[in-house]
Amino acid sequence: MDARISKTGEIESRPANNLLRRLNAADFALLAPHLAFDEVGANHLLYSPGDDVQVVHFPCGPSLATFLVPNEDGRDVETILVGREGAVGGIVSEGFLPAYTRICVKFGGPFARIHVGKLDAAKARSASLRNIFARYADCMLAQIFQSTACNAIHSIEQRTAKWILAAMERTGDESSVPLTHEQLATLLGVGRSYASRVLQSFKAEGVLDTRRGAILVRNHDGLRLRACLCNDAVKMHFEEVLRGVYPTEEPGHGSAQG
Repeated sequence: MDARISKTGEIESRPANNLLRRLNAADFALLAPHLAFDEVGANHLLYSPGDDVQVVHFPCGPSLATFLVPNEDGRDVETILVGREGAVGGIVSEGFLPAYTRICVKFGGPFARIHVGKLDAAKARSASLRNIFARYADCMLAQIFQSTACNAIHSIEQRTAKWILAAMERTGDESSVPLTHEQLATLLGVGRSYASRVLQSFKAEGVLDTRRGAILVRNHDGLRLRACLCNDAVKMHFEEVLRGVYPTEEPGHGSAQG
């Protein structure tokens, strides 16, 4: 979707990204001329460790990006998912910023993007724009903290239910997520056979089903009962820091607060 500004300065349309929609009209007008739009396929690599981060990517609609941390045994472990509530790459830092993790497109779809230099120039002109991105960086850090705690104390079954619910909230699909057994195993940091056994237990309970390349949700209440509360904690923090940005509700245009 193109971002257009009318002669009166009002925003006629915005990308389907809640962080961009959270900006007031004046702040979005600083970014709009520099935004580009692409359809990006699943598994597309946005950044590898050590890359110079020059572009900020905003997942739109059902698109989803993921941070993967490489380990010495050759496996990647996914840490957090980022959908239409946020952005990846160069959120608050200025100057040379080497990527620490791999950032990959999990679910393909539309992305908006802007060069880091253009974003930095806009933030230099607007304290409210700097504030919004600083708040989002705080929310992203909260996700990382919560993910670390979750991996340490919760069972594979609880984490499986949490990841599926988190993916559904970000994509807006209430019946399925396009996850393979292998992708779920990467999310959980376990082997594919282990992930398959966990899915089989959920299927036996009538909570989930599977089809080629997707997980189908048969019992939402049952899935929520099996999940830990880590995703709820993240949502609560988003609501306190950036109300309306997490995908449980759609904010109106120009709803930013200072």
